Amino acid sequence: MKKGDRMERALIACLVVAGLAASGCAGGYPAGKAATMNTPILPRATAAKLPRWRGFNLLEKFTLEWGEKNAPYREDDFRMISGWGFNFVRLPMDYRCWIRDGDWRKFDEKTLGEIDQAVGYGKKYGVHVCLNFHRAPGYCVNPPKEPRDLWTDREAQEVFALHWGTFARRFRGVPNENLSFDLVNEPGDIDPAIYSKVMRLAVAAIRKEDPDRLVIADGVSWGNKPVMELADLGIAQSTRGYVPFQISHFRASWIEGSDRWPVPGWPIMPGFNIHLFGDMKPEMKRILAFNGGIPSPAELRVRVLTVSGPGTLAIRADGATVFSHEFNPGPGQGEWMKAVYRKEWDVWQNIYDRVYTAPLSAGAKRVELELVHGDWLTLAGLDFLPSSGPTGALSFRPGSVEWEPQPGEFTIDSSGNLTVPGGKPAWDRERLWREQIESWKKLEARRVGVHVGEWGAFSKTPHAVALSWMRDCLENWRKAGWGWALWNFRGSFGVLDSEREDIKYEDFEGHKLDREMLELLRSH
Repeated sequence: MKKGDRMERALIACLVVAGLAASGCAGGYPAGKAATMNTPILPRATAAKLPRWRGFNLLEKFTLEWGEKNAPYREDDFRMISGWGFNFVRLPMDYRCWIRDGDWRKFDEKTLGEIDQAVGYGKKYGVHVCLNFHRAPGYCVNPPKEPRDLWTDREAQEVFALHWGTFARRFRGVPNENLSFDLVNEPGDIDPAIYSKVMRLAVAAIRKEDPDRLVIADGVSWGNKPVMELADLGIAQSTRGYVPFQISHFRASWIEGSDRWPVPGWPIMPGFNIHLFGDMKPEMKRILAFNGGIPSPAELRVRVLTVSGPGTLAIRADGATVFSHEFNPGPGQGEWMKAVYRKEWDVWQNIYDRVYTAPLSAGAKRVELELVHGDWLTLAGLDFLPSSGPTGALSFRPGSVEWEPQPGEFTIDSSGNLTVPGGKPAWDRERLWREQIESWKKLEARRVGVHVGEWGAFSKTPHAVALSWMRDCLENWRKAGWGWALWNFRGSFGVLDSEREDIKYEDFEGHKLDREMLELLRSH
């Protein structure tokens, strides 16, 4: 160990003794200034029953690619969060922030000291701190892709456990009321058995250093599905609140094609899915059918956005094929606007953004669209145009962008609106409960605590729509007894400095405050 390293560790030891001994905490973080008598008392926290923590994600060490890029955490954030009545922060972090010289086995004391400081701010202001590996050794939901694979590479798994063991040793004895560990952010479409095996390695490393540490695991399928295979481990689990995606990520720059999604409302009324799946995904394939109310004679104009791999689109009127087109996305120039190769799936998913036209004869009562062969394509819109002119034209846009099976049967009523059997909204509070909460309540029944680790709506979602959707989410989570953490505090999803263009901000301590969103959150 170098002399400088010894001095740094000695300084930390002094801070531990001087700053924490009186509070009964044995962990290695500086307490900062003494907490006032008004510091909120944090609720008891166990893996079997998490408190209904409410708060925000703080992003200083979220990624090295953009944003804060490994800045220290801000004490003012903790002060404001606590002052507004919240008691939780989640710190999604990139492990590259605290390694030295690109060596994932060497740790940088300066960065670890900044994490210590954040935990100290939490104690000072009565805010629970949840440390999360947003980018873990071997896995991240965001680009760039890790050079090693956490789910298959033995060394990546060993280093993942090493990092968590290091954190456990560093914060040994800090009460669970103040600190928890969230193992890895949003594992994707991975076998729960494989995921469980890797998480158990990390939990074992943590418990070797700190047997009682409160540990949380994100659900699989990007945090959306509970992992029953971990129910016996004595850890809690974290879910997400980003459904439906067309509300939470409308026009998000990192979601390809979201700039072409229809402007959402809430509840979302019936509409067809933007995806038309082919026979390569038989469990999701639907024929998209429109019945009655079709202008006749007419032509149907279909705007195709993206096509994944080769496929054949067929359009039928009353059972007769009136249009068939083969798509063959590939490199170079073609009928597409942009060629896009997806290395992870070895497939071309080219952006066409092109209109195709099919004739409809007089008297057509049913029009069908089917991706007869292929993977999938996306539809930006359908326009039924009477041959006599613009009068009576009907235009329909997608009502759902979710990656899941959707109803395929629609009726065009006498007013030119789409309806589905039952006439219910495509998305509303009740559906959110059925699809995003009920499966997690089954996990909770096995004495596994649940918390919503991330949620929110991007700044391009109309503000009134975002607040209406957020209110339904919050009501559901209050009913479920779950806490939550908005992504983020300062930034495009947050209550401060979101750069929304459709609201009037309040000036607050040098920030632009979305007072209406803040008060909605405070009321729940």
